[in-house]
Amino acid sequence: MCYNLLIDAYGQKYLYKKAEETYVDLLQARCIPTEDTYALLIKVYCACGLLGKAEAAFVDMRKYGLPPSAIVYNAYIDGLMKARNPQRAIEIFQRMKNDGCQPSTDTYTLLINLHGKASQSYMALKLFNEMRSKKCRPDICTYTALVNAFAREGLCEKAEEIFEQMQEDKLEPDVYTYNALMEAYSRAGFPYGAAEIFSLMRHMGCEPDRASYNIMVDAYGRAGLHEDAQAVFNEMKRLGITPTMKSHMLLLCAYSKARNVTKCEEIVNQMSESGLEPDTFVLNSMMHLYGQLGQFEKMEEVLTAMEKGPYEADISTYNILINIYGRAGFFERMEGIFQSLATKNLKPDVVTWTSRLGAYSRKKLYRKCLEIFEEMIDAGCHPDGGTAKVLLSACSSEDQIEQVTTVIRTMHKGMKIALPA
Repeated sequence: MCYNLLIDAYGQKYLYKKAEETYVDLLQARCIPTEDTYALLIKVYCACGLLGKAEAAFVDMRKYGLPPSAIVYNAYIDGLMKARNPQRAIEIFQRMKNDGCQPSTDTYTLLINLHGKASQSYMALKLFNEMRSKKCRPDICTYTALVNAFAREGLCEKAEEIFEQMQEDKLEPDVYTYNALMEAYSRAGFPYGAAEIFSLMRHMGCEPDRASYNIMVDAYGRAGLHEDAQAVFNEMKRLGITPTMKSHMLLLCAYSKARNVTKCEEIVNQMSESGLEPDTFVLNSMMHLYGQLGQFEKMEEVLTAMEKGPYEADISTYNILINIYGRAGFFERMEGIFQSLATKNLKPDVVTWTSRLGAYSRKKLYRKCLEIFEEMIDAGCHPDGGTAKVLLSACSSEDQIEQVTTVIRTMHKGMKIALPA
């Protein structure tokens, strides 16, 4: 037991070598490792990105006559998910079933979470149905994970359906479940639906937490109801709940949507006064707002401040500039920013290329768009639906539309794209 506690403690600090030494000490002391020992060791390796060692530990436990149990598989899957390797986690889940090890409630909850975060609610629901068919009873965490899966895609009716099913199963919703359902209504664009759930939550004696208030600020902000968002923000402070960086960012987004630059500047100043230094996301939001309002001098001032630190400008920062200058028709400035990316060790992504394309597309400069598109392909950047739409909008004749359509079809077949001469 003491050895396991040590392995766990070292794992939480990512000290995998210390965890290994403890495991060796355990063996030398002629103690028999348990499934918990291997579960902890595997989690340490996954957390440190040492997937080969995690697999070796998984194999090693069989030498001591311990067939991998649900506890070990769950630790492996959880570790892989935290290491941002969802595909490998799915493979381990399949291996678990192939080995005849019955997935537990925790296993299914992990996988439902995995697919939910990937915006694959259909897969999350499929696993939920599989779980029930195998008489594996979902718990409150399982239901919350599934509600969250639908919430991320704004599928509020499906989220509500699962919420009701949970209550039919005699499970009492907690603050996390209510928050997930509120999030579903928020993302679907129904702030008053989210507000109803918020009221229901309080009526049922479940106290909203900081996340609950943040969701409501976001729900009103998304719908353009900045005054309601402000009222929720004020209520949160009145109740003694300290707004976090995220709380301020959500309120900033609400006023940014309303193009209220004065209020946005006030929020940024409030953040600094509260000891919350504006991060890259906040500064990018201010840059975007200044750009939309044509206040290019202020936009450049924010960029200068970012380039001096402490928060570095990222590719999103320069995408905003390329998009704003492109829309304004300042092609030379836009191209200068694009060419500077290499010197900043930043690689243009699909948004960068599509924003640059969009500038010329709006002027119907079809040939220039094709040149940039070819550059994009040569740079190894895969176009998306937005890129195709921008290319089509550059066309001014049936022949050009046909050429672009051919290019897009070829692209989707995964072949090398041959551009028209």
